[in-house]
Amino acid sequence: MKQIILRHQQQVPALIAGFWRAANVSIDELTRHLALCVENGVTYFDHADVYGRGVCEENFGKAFAAAGINRESVWIQSKCGIVPGKMYDFSEKHILEAVDGSLSRLGVEYLDSLLLHRPDALMEPEEVAAAFDKLSAAGKVRHFGVSNHTPLQIALLKTCVRQDIEFNQLQLSIPFAGMIQAGMEMNMTSPGSIDHDGGVLDYCRVNGITIQAWSPYQKSFMGGSFIGDRENFGALNDVIDELAAKYAVTPAAVAIAWIRRHPANIQVITGTYNPAHLMDAVSGCAVTLTREEWYRLYLAAGHDLP
Repeated sequence: MKQIILRHQQQVPALIAGFWRAANVSIDELTRHLALCVENGVTYFDHADVYGRGVCEENFGKAFAAAGINRESVWIQSKCGIVPGKMYDFSEKHILEAVDGSLSRLGVEYLDSLLLHRPDALMEPEEVAAAFDKLSAAGKVRHFGVSNHTPLQIALLKTCVRQDIEFNQLQLSIPFAGMIQAGMEMNMTSPGSIDHDGGVLDYCRVNGITIQAWSPYQKSFMGGSFIGDRENFGALNDVIDELAAKYAVTPAAVAIAWIRRHPANIQVITGTYNPAHLMDAVSGCAVTLTREEWYRLYLAAGHDLP
């Protein structure tokens, strides 16, 4: 498995196994899935306390114990801050309680990384800083980050937070590539020129923040997969199929390879428990597209170049 280097020189896999659907998977199946992940070097596991209202973390904890995997050989990450159907909560009290809950459900003594899941409009950076300091001092969390945050939201956090913000989890796929489009179409009047995220891609690169791409196969926000969707993405699927044949991989692997080709060295999150689909993602990390191939896919998805 291809490795990337984080800002403090830790090496981690380019591919992350996500567990947001683990509530509906048997412990036996999860145990087999974990074994296959580790066997193929996918040793970075992503969670959130909100996934399955905690059941996903619970099921993972049982499967992780059953698999007998060495805790120090893997990276376990969780997210907090969403109170389902009610609000977002970045208060010190909520963050501390959320981490304790995740640790208990996962059956581990510490998280390698904790991310703030979605921006809290009532966020007070002093509260987050107090929580992070306590979690760090207690050895409960080793690294910190955010998810779905803009550059200014991160900068506001950093007015008080002493720990580095090392990750930002963002949605990215070939068609859903606003963070790339906005920079490419600057000075244009096309829809893609609208900057929805404040230049988050370049901000993360400048500040050594690793982007983690979620939903790499989605055509829009929760809009379903573009792979095989010839009605809406016929030209894109033609190019994907051509490149899949060239590199002897599946179309899904090409979608992963497109994200991985970007010099931001982005980690990609896959949420599958299907062994074949996991191997598709693994093989995608081994493919290095040429510059011309990357741009062919970009244009085939309907994006503009000035």
